Amino acid sequence: MKIAVVGAAGMVGSRVVTEAVSRGHDLVAVYRTARPATPPAGVIAVEGDANDPDHMSRLFSGSDAIVAATRPAPGHEDTLVATTTALLDAAAATRTRILFVGGAAPLRLPGHPDRLVVDSPDYVPRQYRASAVASAAQLDACLAHSADWIYLSPPALLEPGHRTGKYRRGTTTLITNADGTSGISAEDLAVAVLDELENPGASRHFTVAH
Repeated sequence: MKIAVVGAAGMVGSRVVTEAVSRGHDLVAVYRTARPATPPAGVIAVEGDANDPDHMSRLFSGSDAIVAATRPAPGHEDTLVATTTALLDAAAATRTRILFVGGAAPLRLPGHPDRLVVDSPDYVPRQYRASAVASAAQLDACLAHSADWIYLSPPALLEPGHRTGKYRRGTTTLITNADGTSGISAEDLAVAVLDELENPGASRHFTVAH
């Protein structure tokens, strides 16, 4: 499979590249600015502007799937919807399935199906609310678009860690442990991304957690 990864330098994107290479896939790794001088074998490293659908559609040409793992810089959360729409347009133009690694914000709270994570201060401290609101709007942008998309919501806590190859999968409700915690390593989130690309599930919006 040939996979284009947008945001290949980020915490999630870099791990998706590593996981995909380990499974024998061909990669087009898209970087916002400087690309690595010596990418891993099987990886074509390119520079690309995620906000330019014409440019991105050229980069996506010939790909079997796209992973969008871009996140706006702090203070620029209001750009996320425009970037998402541009990527959706590019994916639609090339008729390529695109998987967005989004946020936990649009997930429902366990036991409270009428409430979303974005509105819970237990999971979204004030300093992260702008990012959470942007993630919820990002899913709305996907829902309004005709492209073939998948939206993966990580759990409340996503951070670098270890690859175990194991995770729990859910749909639109936050997965928590008995103590209410909710998390996964970026390495195992990448495992879930590749599992979905290789064996697509039935849900367009899903979540995973340890």
